[in-house]
Amino acid sequence: MEIILLQDVKNLGKKGEIVKVNDGYAKNFIIPKKFGIEASKKNRADLEAQQAAEAARRQEILEEAQALGAKLNDLTVNCKIRTGEGGRTFGSVSSKEVSEELKKQHGFDIDKKKLVLPDAIKNLGTYMVQIKLHPQVTAQIRVRVDGE
Repeated sequence: MEIILLQDVKNLGKKGEIVKVNDGYAKNFIIPKKFGIEASKKNRADLEAQQAAEAARRQEILEEAQALGAKLNDLTVNCKIRTGEGGRTFGSVSSKEVSEELKKQHGFDIDKKKLVLPDAIKNLGTYMVQIKLHPQVTAQIRVRVDGE
């Protein structure tokens, strides 16, 4: 019997796959526990429609991320940090502060977890910071750190 899996089943397959199993296993375990449904023509057509809708949704999300990345590329965000005598800095600029300044200065609300900073910025100057908008889309902004 062929079954369309509704969720991942260990040692059998992943959600959305069509797998061949014994009739007893399907009727006594897979179907009653709602791990899968019989792979009839109607159910196969429904599965294809769901997969097409999911692919369209993923493509739309990718295009939105690419559009946002194009807007973000080469923006400059100015951040302030306290400095002492001789340009010595106190504290650092973290991804949270960069995210807040990006929202204040340019109106883009980017989650701080999407900013790729290896370490907090502890010196004055200009730094390139990457933003992971999507697994396939990365944008770069310029962060200028000035003293107060």
